[in-house]
Amino acid sequence: MKCRILHETKGRLRVHLCIGRMTLRQADLLEYSMRAVDGVASVKVYDRTQDAVIEYCEARSAVLAALSSFSFAAAEEAGLVPEHTGRALNREFEDKLVWKTALHYACKLFLPAYVRAGIAIVRSVRYLKAGLSALLHGKLSVSVLDATAVTVSLVRRDFDTAGSVMFMLGLGELLEDWTHKKSIADLAGAMALNVDRAWVRDADGQELLVSVKDIHAGDCVVVRTGNMIPLDGRVTGGEAMVNQSSMTGESLPVRKTPGSYAYAGTVVEEGECLITVEKTMGGGRYDRIVRMIEESEKLKSTAEDRASRLADRLVPYTLGGTALVWLFTRNITKTLAVLMVDFSCALKLAMPIAVLSAMRESNARHMSVKGGRFLEAVAKADTIVFDKTGTLTYAQPRVAEVVTFGGRREDDMLRLAACLEEHYPHSLANAVVEEARVRGLNHEEYHSSVEYVVAHGISSTVEGKKVIIGSYHFVFEDEGCRVPEGDEAKFDGLSDAYSHLYLAISGELAAVVCISDPLRAEAADAVRALHEQGIAHIVMMTGDNEKTAAAVARAVGVDEYHAGVLPEDKAAYIRARRAEGHTVIMIGDGVNDTPALSEADAGIAINTGAAIAREIADITISSQDLFELVTLRRLSEALMGRIDRNYRFIVSFNLMLIILGVTGVIQPTLSALLHNMSTLGISLRSMTNLLPEKTEQSNA
Repeated sequence: MKCRILHETKGRLRVHLCIGRMTLRQADLLEYSMRAVDGVASVKVYDRTQDAVIEYCEARSAVLAALSSFSFAAAEEAGLVPEHTGRALNREFEDKLVWKTALHYACKLFLPAYVRAGIAIVRSVRYLKAGLSALLHGKLSVSVLDATAVTVSLVRRDFDTAGSVMFMLGLGELLEDWTHKKSIADLAGAMALNVDRAWVRDADGQELLVSVKDIHAGDCVVVRTGNMIPLDGRVTGGEAMVNQSSMTGESLPVRKTPGSYAYAGTVVEEGECLITVEKTMGGGRYDRIVRMIEESEKLKSTAEDRASRLADRLVPYTLGGTALVWLFTRNITKTLAVLMVDFSCALKLAMPIAVLSAMRESNARHMSVKGGRFLEAVAKADTIVFDKTGTLTYAQPRVAEVVTFGGRREDDMLRLAACLEEHYPHSLANAVVEEARVRGLNHEEYHSSVEYVVAHGISSTVEGKKVIIGSYHFVFEDEGCRVPEGDEAKFDGLSDAYSHLYLAISGELAAVVCISDPLRAEAADAVRALHEQGIAHIVMMTGDNEKTAAAVARAVGVDEYHAGVLPEDKAAYIRARRAEGHTVIMIGDGVNDTPALSEADAGIAINTGAAIAREIADITISSQDLFELVTLRRLSEALMGRIDRNYRFIVSFNLMLIILGVTGVIQPTLSALLHNMSTLGISLRSMTNLLPEKTEQSNA
């Protein structure tokens, strides 16, 4: 593509594209394509001027090469641009704002007085209807204040003032709607499925693990217990209980049978189903996320609820104050000054926007938060419960060795273990699958239907023989398997330094996969930082053996640990702590952690863990660094501080406007302007980041 450099400084280019007119879609294509170039830090495209500002790090030649080879058709084919980007939304409101302002002042300058009076009367109908409707429903809301202000001006035959009042009210509504929708759009755009691959069943009945991008309408996707449905489609086989609370708000899982519709982003809690894809790449999911954000009560923190209730309670006082000013002064201008200022719109707008902005900032820091209630819980928390595997230890453990029994071959047993484990992603299962891949142990699906037993293991049938893999409790106590005769010494000599997965065939131990589950390098420092952040009690709970659990607990510095626990034990512990009055956070990554995640005030899942854990959890964090928990705590505390500051500013500033209006220092229209501008200002302030761009661990 032909372009020219308009301005250049170190690490920054401003270029002009020689294409004539640029559409909003083309601007998005250029922006997202350039963002994907290695070394590019940020891109801003201005469609009206066909300019792009690109900031980069030591990659000028790569940037210029990408610009010269760029084409809109190729960018469209690459599919880098999300379904909604926010550019169209911003343009829509920019145009509305310009037209509304231009039309108001054009009417004021060029239309005669009687025409302006007629327009004011017609425009007032909307405000009067809204005020009367509120009164008929027994509510003294902001619409009553607006209707009263407009009515007083009309009764006085001051049509210009009525027009100005309605213009300011309309301007405030437009700006409030814009900031609120932008906050929601920014958040919804950040909420990705986080599903890269899925199992596809071909015409021969074989299952292949393929990229979601390569799945087309009509393909058959297999989804099993604990996994997320990657694409919209219709169930054509199997039966499953699906958690679709993220889409519909339903608290209980929904039974899906052939003929039922399945939504991308929902999770199979139990069972297995075959889905024929109808919409690729999760089409339509964005709009459902927006509705979920707008409607979900999870957005409401206690602080938001308190602000909302206070806003409604202040309306009668504003009306009462208006009446008193009229009685004592008989001055309609001073009376209008009180009516033109209300506390409620700022309180009701700024608080939710602060929460939405905090949720968006969390997403930018690789933490997905489902509502303000959970950020408030993190800010108040005094107890954290950690699962061990995949949280305090690395999410990518490695197979240290495979110990076989009964004369079986190591590669055969690892291949079989990987064949079973790849259907139910968990950090230990991923380690088995990865080791098989590294060794080149490819396999075909030769087992029958796989059954996942929560917190225990996997059961299937291979060549007519029952095969199970899982924990010691599952294999030996629940299933009654035995160690082959003569191999007892080998079994007793297994190292306690590793986590163990036991593989049994036809009731006999066939192999033990020994997995190195090393402690995270930052775990001890992160736990110490959490203590310094005010977390009084940190607990580790694991299904691992006592010896391993004790060693990890000592190394990371937790206050308490429990070994050999089942999912219900974790949930019961959290329930008991909450009953004692503590605010509890649970952090886990597996299917077996879901009961505890649900029980906690805020359940936090690791994003590389099981899909059902991410779905059940209230917050999802990256597996890269446990210091994200410290950042989450800081961000939550900063949000609560911002809400408190917003509350104090709104009350004091609007009270000052009322006093200035009553004393005659400012006119009602100026009072309304200052009120709307302060509401917009505090809303825009609430949309800014709570924390610096980079949080140094040394300061954690």
